Amino acid sequence: MVLVSHDGERWLPTVLEGLAAQLAPVAHRVAVDTGSKDASADLLDQAFGSDCVVAAPATTTFPAALRAGLDRLDLLGAQTEWVWVLHDDANPHPEALLALLAGAADDPEADVLGPLLREWPSLKRLLELGVTISRTGRRETGLERGEYDQGQYSEPKHVLAVNTAGMLVRRRVLDKLGGLDDELPIFGNDLDFGWRAAAAGHKTVAVPQAVVFHAEAAHRGLRRTPLTGRHTHYQERRAALFTLLANSRSRVWPLHAVRLGFGTLVRMLGFLVVRSPGQALDDLAAYLGVVAHPGELLAARRARRTAASADPRSVSALLAPRWLPYRQGLDAVTDLTTALTQSASDVADRRRAAAAAADPSSFAARRTAERERLEDEDVVEDTGIVARLLTNPVAVLLALTVLAMVVGARSAFGHVSGPGLSPAPEHWSDWWSLHLSSWHELGLGTAVPAPPYVLPMALLSTVLWGSPSAAVSVLLVLAVPFSLWGAWRFLRVAGRLATPAGANRWLILWGSSSYALVAVVSGAWGQGRIGTVLAAAVLPWLAHAALGFADPEADRRWRAAWRTGLLLAVVSCGTPLAWLVAALVGVVVVVLAFTLLPGVGRDRSAWGPPVVALAVVPVLLAPWWLPALLHGAGEGLLLDGGLLPLPVPDGVELGLGRFHDIGAPWWLGVLLPVLAVLALVPRRTRIPVLICWVVTLVSVLAAVALGRVRLDLAALHTPPGLGFLLLVVQAALITAVVLGALGVEHPGRRLHAVGAVLAVAAVVVPLGGLAWFVVDGGDLTDDRDAGIPAYMVQSSELGPEHGILVVRGTVADGLSYAVRRDDGVTTGEDEVIDLTGEDHAFTELVQQLAAQPSPEAVDQLAARGIQYIVLPAPADGQVAAALDATAGLEQASAENRSTRAWQVDRPLSAAYLDGPRSWLRVGLLVVQGLAILAVLVLCAPTTDRSRP
Repeated sequence: MVLVSHDGERWLPTVLEGLAAQLAPVAHRVAVDTGSKDASADLLDQAFGSDCVVAAPATTTFPAALRAGLDRLDLLGAQTEWVWVLHDDANPHPEALLALLAGAADDPEADVLGPLLREWPSLKRLLELGVTISRTGRRETGLERGEYDQGQYSEPKHVLAVNTAGMLVRRRVLDKLGGLDDELPIFGNDLDFGWRAAAAGHKTVAVPQAVVFHAEAAHRGLRRTPLTGRHTHYQERRAALFTLLANSRSRVWPLHAVRLGFGTLVRMLGFLVVRSPGQALDDLAAYLGVVAHPGELLAARRARRTAASADPRSVSALLAPRWLPYRQGLDAVTDLTTALTQSASDVADRRRAAAAAADPSSFAARRTAERERLEDEDVVEDTGIVARLLTNPVAVLLALTVLAMVVGARSAFGHVSGPGLSPAPEHWSDWWSLHLSSWHELGLGTAVPAPPYVLPMALLSTVLWGSPSAAVSVLLVLAVPFSLWGAWRFLRVAGRLATPAGANRWLILWGSSSYALVAVVSGAWGQGRIGTVLAAAVLPWLAHAALGFADPEADRRWRAAWRTGLLLAVVSCGTPLAWLVAALVGVVVVVLAFTLLPGVGRDRSAWGPPVVALAVVPVLLAPWWLPALLHGAGEGLLLDGGLLPLPVPDGVELGLGRFHDIGAPWWLGVLLPVLAVLALVPRRTRIPVLICWVVTLVSVLAAVALGRVRLDLAALHTPPGLGFLLLVVQAALITAVVLGALGVEHPGRRLHAVGAVLAVAAVVVPLGGLAWFVVDGGDLTDDRDAGIPAYMVQSSELGPEHGILVVRGTVADGLSYAVRRDDGVTTGEDEVIDLTGEDHAFTELVQQLAAQPSPEAVDQLAARGIQYIVLPAPADGQVAAALDATAGLEQASAENRSTRAWQVDRPLSAAYLDGPRSWLRVGLLVVQGLAILAVLVLCAPTTDRSRP
């Protein structure tokens, strides 16, 4: 017997007692102590005698320690057929060795035998009954997770390998195979040895009657050795990958290595999802540590190929089934879903507990009534989900509302554009190129960065089979139902915070439906302003996440900070003013907190989460904000996403929820402010309603002040985008109405009648807006190539040097020009062009072409990559006549007789459009990618089972 120990004082006394109690005699006993700093060596000396204890350095690997023990047995003259290997944290049952020897007698072909391992100290939970490995490198035991020993395993089992903790092996087999591999210093050597033994024709059997209790000290991190270091997962994963690649008999094992590389990336993503970045990095380091030394792999494969004599198919039969990794992936998704569900359940339980503590009698009565109603209707046991939905009027109305919203969004299906929306690009790669490039071949070339919403649109189009138009359609169609869902969640929580009983589902349905239609009735949806629509969809989720700042647990407040920051960044992608407003509110709240609560400054978890949420946004959006300021496009920080000019509502229109006259009729928005004023009447909820009104008034004042500002761009003058402030005003008014309704207590007959009238009138708000949306359906159309001949459009897609100069207007009224390249101005490119400063030299060139064109001017057009000049109908006759007489310009055909066109008869060049690469932007993109990954990890729930 060979016992290997390292700092095992915690377990050794029990293990030594187990050895002394063995029913089968142990002929020779040798222990190897690898540099223990505790009393392990003394315990072994007392039990075995100094002659039978080998002292080795702390860096000695387990294979080397086993060889040292065998050498000591040889030195002592011990001639044994069997060698029993034990760890210092593996306590054998008194019948363990007897059962292993009996198994060897029953199966003379068995050369390696292993016990049934049970968890120590639980003693009943199963760990292993033989072990194998999957094609992805996962150690497989064939046991259910957390399975207990109930005597269900009684027959010996032919397996690939057994754990070295309690392994009984023939000495001649051990010597023939060269012992354990030194490339696997502590983990995985049992699997590798079993695989090599099977390949050499030896049989390995797991004997369930032999029981060993194993603490798995190294695997569980209960002790740290120089071999494991601080990264146990790295050592385990490296051992698994080396075992797979060294023992695989496949001739295409390099492809298997590539496959494992992709699998490593997938595993890293999984670890990041469950907030285990350390294990993700360990996985990557383990893979690189194996493939970076191909010489060691090739030497190991040659040695194994020389020793192999068995049929490879017999070895493959002992490996884990090929379908097993897919089931494990499904289990991982199930674990994540369970973690999310449990997290939401924990939040709900804590809110219910807070409500019960605030008003125990009301809470208990409400829960009792609800339970009695369910029992009376037998909906818990006797009806299905469909029946429950059909018998629930709120659920039926909610489903009908969502269906009506999808019907109203019918014009968003397919290729769409509108007054505020340019057509989507043809390929999903166009959005990625626009986001990643530091120089854009648009117009006359520009370094203005792409707007930040291009990144989420690129991600969405990638998921949707690479279709940008489908991404735009999905955003427009699902934004309204998604905002309804978010508003439902927010109003439910806000109602519970305002009163213990919370808001009933009818009131929540009214509030969430009214808010979901704000983007529609305001006119933003009908114009295709995806920035405002995106902000409307995410705003209630942002507000819901921000409520986590009031959570009593510090860890949940910090997690709420990362979620709030991420959602605020998404909202700021479409409406950058959102971050400025949030920053202003955050500063005011923190200053008030420090003033009114002097002790709050000492608790970093009280003021830190809001600060972190605000700081996350500039980091995530740095590739846009910083280059925009550097390239003179700082006006974009105040503009909503979409085509310019932006509609700007005044103070009254903010209250009505309308952008001028482009939305639903104004009289549909009158009732909401009236209801919000009446919400101030109930005393019970007056304070939260007043808070909503403060938010409303501050937003209105800020919008009025910003509405007077004019931003001077190259092509036009426009006020800042106020879409976010309009959404905030409407959301605050709706929340005020919902909270005010909660404050009505014990109404009398007259008050009850008034409330009934107001309830009927309130229904007009969502019902009228929904009816208008369904009937009107929006006016989104695809107007991609209006005014430009089709053959010119096709030519422009050949390259950036095939540009089209489009000149509109007349000399008397003024001329304007634009340069079209590739597939025209698409979503995201429009803002880049609008924020690009004027090229005065090219403006003078166009003026010269309109007044006194010359061959030199035509040469400059060709040098700037202009192939065609187009004067859309009605073309100015004076300009057309001058161009007709210019050398180097040939008349081109046009589909409309009133449209005139010319082709530049000069060699075209795209050299003028080439711009420098900005390494600053490259660095910012890298920082953005890492920051997004980090924030997502910090937002996610923890499902890692290895954590306590």
